[in-house]
Amino acid sequence: MSSLKKQSGSLHEKAGISPPEITNSAAIHQIQKNRRKQPSAAELINGILDQNRTALSRAITLVESTHPEHAEKANEVIQGCLPHANKSVRIGITGVPGVGKSTFIEAFGKFLTALGKNVAVLAVDPSSSLSHGSILGDKTRMEELVKDENAFIRPSASGDTLGGVARKTRESIILCEAAGFDTIIIETVGVGQSETAVHSMVDFFLLLKISGAGDELQGIKRGIMEMADAIVINKADGDNIKKAQQAKLEFNRALHLFPPKKSNWQPKVTTCSAITNEGISEIWDTISQYFVQTNASGFFQEKRKDQNQFWMMETIDEHLKSNFYNQPGIIGQLEQIKKAVQNDEISPFAAARFLLSEYKKQL
Repeated sequence: MSSLKKQSGSLHEKAGISPPEITNSAAIHQIQKNRRKQPSAAELINGILDQNRTALSRAITLVESTHPEHAEKANEVIQGCLPHANKSVRIGITGVPGVGKSTFIEAFGKFLTALGKNVAVLAVDPSSSLSHGSILGDKTRMEELVKDENAFIRPSASGDTLGGVARKTRESIILCEAAGFDTIIIETVGVGQSETAVHSMVDFFLLLKISGAGDELQGIKRGIMEMADAIVINKADGDNIKKAQQAKLEFNRALHLFPPKKSNWQPKVTTCSAITNEGISEIWDTISQYFVQTNASGFFQEKRKDQNQFWMMETIDEHLKSNFYNQPGIIGQLEQIKKAVQNDEISPFAAARFLLSEYKKQL
């Protein structure tokens, strides 16, 4: 009876095994010290120019930081990298969630690295409006590309910026270019107006679609169609091949309804399968044709100049807004004024004028 009782337990705790005493406490202390040590701006610049991925990652983190003390150091790093930038092609890729952006970018990125390209992917993950958290799962979804020594993937949280892309993404491009990446891919979150922001910082804008989504019957949304330099019907495999071909015809018809682009480039529509790699090389051929045409006409260089000017104005707007909300006098009155607006004690417009007037007094 006693032996049965001993055997009835399903869980048994065994004595643990003590680890051997080979741990060097001095080495642990040194590692912890190095982790806490923040590299100087000069060290980050030198690391980036030496194509050190750790330095690049730390510099991007510095750029993305909202801490006021980091802004000056980040600007110093960007200024040091600027003379070594602008030597890449910048490709924006957008599409609604579920269109297969990550799978496509991995297939496309692997194709480019096989050609000898150095590819940086700046992928923006949407932040929760409730928790403000972000999964940052692009490295998981692009598990093959992330292991490629000629590729660099940087997922970032969208935060409160328009669609997840703004000045910080623009500055990250400069850092990646200085680190030797000749092809920069920017993936948008694929919601709302993020496409407008991406379009203002890339050379080529690619719109991913899938067949059967209904957009081909609507002639798709006019704004995004006018921005696209190419439309790619993804997931053109298996039973979807015929549907994808039909969608291609519909999109081609819709494209011809729009006025010519300033670049004189006629947007192309093609199909592909990121799973089977069908059509990937044709997409790169289309992008290459675009760069040849726009470089020959001078449009490529003019567009870059216009974008630089646009981002100067955007940066001014951002700094003015940040300065306004961080003024002590504004901070002290804002919540009270907001409640007055909610209770219809003052109109939103009068409240805004009052706060702006108070802001001017503090300048």
